[in-house]
Amino acid sequence: MEHRGDIVKKAVYKSGYPITELAKKLSKSRRWVYLMFENSNLSLDMILQIGKIIHYDFKDEIKEFKIYKNTVDESAVDYNNDELNPEYWKNKYLKLLEEYNHILKKIKN
Repeated sequence: MEHRGDIVKKAVYKSGYPITELAKKLSKSRRWVYLMFENSNLSLDMILQIGKIIHYDFKDEIKEFKIYKNTVDESAVDYNNDELNPEYWKNKYLKLLEEYNHILKKIKN
């Protein structure tokens, strides 16, 4: 059986994602992350969670993931940089509010 901890360890190191940041995202300690790398029977849920954090798809390395399509599909999660800007949301809100008021006026008349 494949050693899941080794597979995850190699993927994390290959990605260059800092162990400290990974531990923070998982709400665990760095020590826990290193112990996880030693676990040959790491849960698929944990592997999937780590894959999402480091933007890595484990389906080629872990056969159980082959039955699932798009375990980590970057095209499905397309973040628009504009959406991170508060000004974008303010403008979107104002536009929707104007449309709403326009519809209310139509209904009244």
